[in-house]
Amino acid sequence: MTFLTPFAKDIWICDGPSITAAMGFHFPLRMVVMRIEGHKLAVWSPISMSPELKAEIDALGRVAVLIAPNTLHDTYIKDWHDAYPEAKLAAAPGLAELRDDLTFDYAISDGFLPESAESIRATVLNNAITTEVVLFHIPSRTVLFCDLLQNMPHGWFTGWRALVARLDRMTGDTPTVPRKFRMGFRNKAVAQVKVTEILNWPAERVLMAHGTPITSQGQRFLKRAFSWLF
Repeated sequence: MTFLTPFAKDIWICDGPSITAAMGFHFPLRMVVMRIEGHKLAVWSPISMSPELKAEIDALGRVAVLIAPNTLHDTYIKDWHDAYPEAKLAAAPGLAELRDDLTFDYAISDGFLPESAESIRATVLNNAITTEVVLFHIPSRTVLFCDLLQNMPHGWFTGWRALVARLDRMTGDTPTVPRKFRMGFRNKAVAQVKVTEILNWPAERVLMAHGTPITSQGQRFLKRAFSWLF
């Protein structure tokens, strides 16, 4: 059984078991592995680890950095750091204050990740719900969102949760920004500047933790997904 699926040049995805959040909502999870330089790898939003998954990653190269891209996607980060103690631990701003059981090497800021040899660019989006780091993996021309873009599979939620999810725009045919996150951009002018930077990336593909991957015309997709902001 293969756990990692090639997505594009030097980037792989792995969909893991769902996780239950507040009010019983459960979410599918996706982890991304990126080659950043030579045999060095970056692991984004780690899911639950298994020996088989670890073996596949080790066959690709050496894990150099573990990335928690927002303050909600850190459930399994400690397990991965225990498995890869020499890897740098990078977090979205504000997460370190919530995890006193871990020592993060740095909070991610705008610009290139220090370990990435200019292969991964980051932009920090401040939102009232969670501060999220959006990444651009340059070799594959892939933008990585975590929670700010979503679309759960049809029938994923049932009962009253399905109604809430539909009203919140968490479900649909294509990923979009849920209503709660739209309202969470309290400073619209700042959000417009940061999102414009993302829209200018020459993106071909878009990945998110809870949604359908976009495999072509990524820049055009992102402009549609964030048109409401402008």
